[in-house]
Amino acid sequence: MSFSQDTKQELSKINNLAKKNEVKLELIGYLISCNTTIIKGNNLRYSTENEYNINRFAKLLNNLNIHYSIEMEGKLFVIKFIFKDDNYVKIEDKKIILNNEYILDELTKKTETTATNNRIIKDEEIKILVRGVFLGGGSINNPENKYHLELKFSNENNANVIKNILQNFYINFKTLYKTNKYSLYLKDGEEISNFLALVGANSAVLKFEDIRVQREMRGKVNRLVNCKSANLNKTLNASVEQIDAIKKLQKTGKFNKLDDSLKEIANLRLENPDMPLSELGKLLTNPVGKSGVNYRLKKIIDIAKE
Repeated sequence: MSFSQDTKQELSKINNLAKKNEVKLELIGYLISCNTTIIKGNNLRYSTENEYNINRFAKLLNNLNIHYSIEMEGKLFVIKFIFKDDNYVKIEDKKIILNNEYILDELTKKTETTATNNRIIKDEEIKILVRGVFLGGGSINNPENKYHLELKFSNENNANVIKNILQNFYINFKTLYKTNKYSLYLKDGEEISNFLALVGANSAVLKFEDIRVQREMRGKVNRLVNCKSANLNKTLNASVEQIDAIKKLQKTGKFNKLDDSLKEIANLRLENPDMPLSELGKLLTNPVGKSGVNYRLKKIIDIAKE
């Protein structure tokens, strides 16, 4: 299976089906995804290629005592049902629209009390809603290839609500809106990891982080190798220019007219064409540093050009 399928399979096994409100929130997440459509009135249709995903959806409906039917359409599992709950969503203009005021009041309001339990419960409810969105219409690329996590919605309103909610967790989705297509996406590895942790995909987080560390290490090694290769090429190119200048002076008879210090460094360069300047300087009768060697070799080049 793909990384995305593995992640969804892990999430579909989370056991929180005993709590009706949590079940309803996860179901709402499914409903506002791009894979839920309106057939007629309050008659809805959800489709997926994943058997474990349709099984999870069916369990949510069972726990809420919602009657449904499942059938196959080609490779798709299709579940049809009737849903009525104006507190969470409104079905209008052939769209499933989140009830913004109710959702935001229920999920993001801060209480005046100093007790932490109330706020933790709210955060947990947000996680459940977003988990439903990911299960319903989300995907994540194999991080070995590229970082990309996407949530697809049935309309712009729902996408904006979820985007604003997730900003409270410092997860900043970018938007991609085309004709009748509304997506939120992440390309930052750390934010993707934080999102997976938020929705409870703990095994996926560990695997993602392991791959991310390996990618970063490979990147550092490649940059280091490229840097060393560039420096080596630079050294070799400079050495070729220096040797050409020395040989030119030898052919023209001007070599013997050089100062002893220039002759010495010239002979060392001919004997050690690949040696760095700092090492050449140590071989001199009176050792000098890299800058001193560089000055003498440049002077030889200038004399050869004259």
